[in-house]
Amino acid sequence: MKLISVVSPCYNEEGNVEALVERVRSLFAQLPQYRYEHILIDNHSTDRTVELLRGLAATDPHVKVICNARNFGHIRSPQHAILSATGDAVVVLLSDLQDPPELLFEFLREWEAGYPIVVGVKRTSDENAMVYSVRSIYYKLIAKLTDVKVIEHYTGFGLYDKKVIEILRNDFKDPNPYLRGQIAEIGLPHKEVYYNQKRRTRGITKNNFYTLYDMAMLGITNMSKVPLRLVMLGGFLCAAFSLVLAFGYLIAKLIFWQHFQLGLAPIMVGLFFLGSVQLISIGIIGEYVGSIHSIVQNRPLVTERERINFD
Repeated sequence: MKLISVVSPCYNEEGNVEALVERVRSLFAQLPQYRYEHILIDNHSTDRTVELLRGLAATDPHVKVICNARNFGHIRSPQHAILSATGDAVVVLLSDLQDPPELLFEFLREWEAGYPIVVGVKRTSDENAMVYSVRSIYYKLIAKLTDVKVIEHYTGFGLYDKKVIEILRNDFKDPNPYLRGQIAEIGLPHKEVYYNQKRRTRGITKNNFYTLYDMAMLGITNMSKVPLRLVMLGGFLCAAFSLVLAFGYLIAKLIFWQHFQLGLAPIMVGLFFLGSVQLISIGIIGEYVGSIHSIVQNRPLVTERERINFD
């Protein structure tokens, strides 16, 4: 019997973990041809999530729990759980239940048909329409910046064959892994399964502007060098514009020597413009330098405080 590993990252999800485990258990009760393990990794929750996970693990040997020593972020923690899975296939299912666990049936069907990667793609969403539109623009931007085929509105929800997990485990050594970019970079055949993402019914989202910005910049810096080249191109364009402007003022001064005055406004505008270009350029370069710094440090994805039911 093939083993299916379901991985669910958790952070302050006391309102969802019991329903999540029960829904996964119900799904596999309808799939007697498979064995399964449900790995829930807690990213140092401050509510009753860990207490509830202990209770679930005590009554169900399929439930395996990893408790992090501290909060390692919404990128590193899920990746650690994925790499801890031992199944013939690994399913990533978030704990907020916005992504329907019932798609597991279709994921497994497509996997058995030969697809090593089956991903859930949000065709529609019950979230704020403006947020969904901004995400669409971001995915199109990423597609323009890289020659790797990017899957739009794919958040990591999906099924991955064990050979894909082995590639992630052995060939990618990034301490801040961008799973969506890694899957696109691997390039193995994939199947897209479309669904409507529901609103969260319990608890509040853990994503804020900073976490969304962090993930967006991670996606850009991990998948493209175009921004660095745009910085250089912008420098050349600004230099050329400044040179043309300087010649223009020189000619105007020579022609209208007695009447033409330079004034402070063009100087101030020019200084602020060039200063802004420099700050943006330094920021973009800093993102790449920060990525290099993280890789050089070679830190582990997480430090575990405890494992439950892995024996």
